[in-house]
Amino acid sequence: MGERFFAAVIPPPEAIAELTRWVDPRRDSEWRWVEETDWHVTLAFYADVEAWRYETLTERLADAAARTTSFSLMLSGVGCFRSVAKAHLLYAATEDPTATLPDLASRCHTTATTSGVEVARQTFHPHLTLARRNRPSDASRYVRALDGLLTSVWTVDEICLVQSFLGEGPGGRPRYDVRERLPLGPAVHR
Repeated sequence: MGERFFAAVIPPPEAIAELTRWVDPRRDSEWRWVEETDWHVTLAFYADVEAWRYETLTERLADAAARTTSFSLMLSGVGCFRSVAKAHLLYAATEDPTATLPDLASRCHTTATTSGVEVARQTFHPHLTLARRNRPSDASRYVRALDGLLTSVWTVDEICLVQSFLGEGPGGRPRYDVRERLPLGPAVHR
């Protein structure tokens, strides 16, 4: 059995601070709130990376990142997975003016498959998870409370390869360890 990893965009400290000001007053015990040190936008999840495939995966991810130019991103608004009435996940929505995230996620997915790492094919819905519940619940009051959520725009100039250790974080949550920081190509100025 291999190790668990994911490729992600991690917001910079300024965006984390802005998001924290929105989220902290709304944290309660009804949901399992993600700690701000763990906030990220997942591009691809790799559930089983064998040790001997790690170097190839990393090299190919670095190439994929370098072929993607830096781009602007912000968090704007909130949403829920499955629905507001039967939510099991509350998230901050991304605003990606250049629509770069879907292509980058596709490259991260393809990189895994060409490295021999299995990855589930799912519809990509870029988001930053704020909170989870085991049982679906009405999240309308949280959606209303966070409706105006907005961070400043930041430049995404790297992706991270993050290792996930199930059950090793606070309260039995996963612990995340950034293993690689892979720079994107320079932005094209017109």
